[in-house]
Amino acid sequence: MKINNAVIYFFGALGGLLFGYDTGVISGAILYIKKSLALTPMAEGIVVSSILVGAIIGAAVSGRLSDKYGRRINVMIAAAIFCIGAIGTALAPNTGILILFRIVLGVAVGCASALVPLYLSEMAPAKIRGALSSLNQLMIVTGILIAYIINYIFAPIEGWRWMLGLALVPGIILLIGMIFLPESPRWLLKQNRESEARKILQQLRKDVGVEEEIADIKKANSQETAGWKMIKEKWIRPALVVGIGLAVFQQVIGCNTVIYYAPTTITKVGLGDSAALLGTIGIGVLNVLVTILAVWLMDKVGRKKLLLVGSIGMAVCLFALGFLSKFGGEASGYITLACLAAYIVFFAATWGPVVWVMLGEIFPLGVRGLGIGISSVANWAANLLVSLTFPSLLAQFGNMLFIVYGIMGIISFIFVSKFVTETKGRSLEEIEMDLKKKSLVRSTKTEVKQSAI
Repeated sequence: MKINNAVIYFFGALGGLLFGYDTGVISGAILYIKKSLALTPMAEGIVVSSILVGAIIGAAVSGRLSDKYGRRINVMIAAAIFCIGAIGTALAPNTGILILFRIVLGVAVGCASALVPLYLSEMAPAKIRGALSSLNQLMIVTGILIAYIINYIFAPIEGWRWMLGLALVPGIILLIGMIFLPESPRWLLKQNRESEARKILQQLRKDVGVEEEIADIKKANSQETAGWKMIKEKWIRPALVVGIGLAVFQQVIGCNTVIYYAPTTITKVGLGDSAALLGTIGIGVLNVLVTILAVWLMDKVGRKKLLLVGSIGMAVCLFALGFLSKFGGEASGYITLACLAAYIVFFAATWGPVVWVMLGEIFPLGVRGLGIGISSVANWAANLLVSLTFPSLLAQFGNMLFIVYGIMGIISFIFVSKFVTETKGRSLEEIEMDLKKKSLVRSTKTEVKQSAI
């Protein structure tokens, strides 16, 4: 059965919506969970961040499993886990059960974080791969916005169970939709299932350049090992450094402190719960609109330039948030909102989508799932560290804490300048061959130096 390409890309990215909803919904729900279950600041941090423990597990296993069993079936498994986690958190009778099912939900989120960029990057043509891969981030921020709206709707009845449980709906939609989607043609070629891969590529590319693309994929991946043996090879290391570095910096520049704790941050400076939730809806709308702009910019401006601009922009916003809200007096609540909104603009246009796009591009086919999985583990581990410590640190230092995240933004600028190379407009196979060539050049230079000595 032939499926429209737009439908394929939509359902391929739908896991991102669940990723966004389940990570964003807790920002409003926690205001009422901590009242209902009498949480201490540390318990509050554990409830919020427990999803990240599961995400580390999901990211760790999904990449390797997707290399072995395929991208599609693993997305379906993740969708089923999303459904189980949504039901479990909604019905949780106490803090312990809530934390348990938040971990279960996290496994699905971790799987989605690794699998969606992988699937989209392998399905998309090179010229618009950035835009199509950015659909993942667009879905993530759309999921966050929907979560913020749901939070606001159920705030009058303090219905945190409804807030958490409604994630079941997109989970079911994703599970059903993936039944009808094709497998990644690149994975099929890796499994020597060329005829199946050809049929899918003919549909995706409208019969244009299919044989050339198949030839390039086969050439790039001939005589390669796969899995852990391959990931340890010297020529892979630069990609691994970039993947892990981008994943970690995306978190330590504070993005999820805004997503998870925006209402908490705003209420700390004098606004009520309803005003805080309404303010986050505005931030969520801005997040979606700017991400739509990023989808358009991705294949025009380039990945590296966007990252560099984002690092500086976010650092400035975080420094302003730290200093101005401290000395803003009665206006500090509105200053906080303005700084958070400006931060979201820079993040949503740059580091939000670009990191997930590049993770799907920089690794060779033989370890693409594993490489993205390792990078995603690093992303979620950094996320866990930041979100677990944020409530306690915010209580102790107030908004001055954001200055630390601003410093991380400056360091991320240096990292991108030194290590990241542009991937715009290049096929995945061209990126892979370039990685091999650079490794060969480095080896040759080393041999020349040694012989000179």
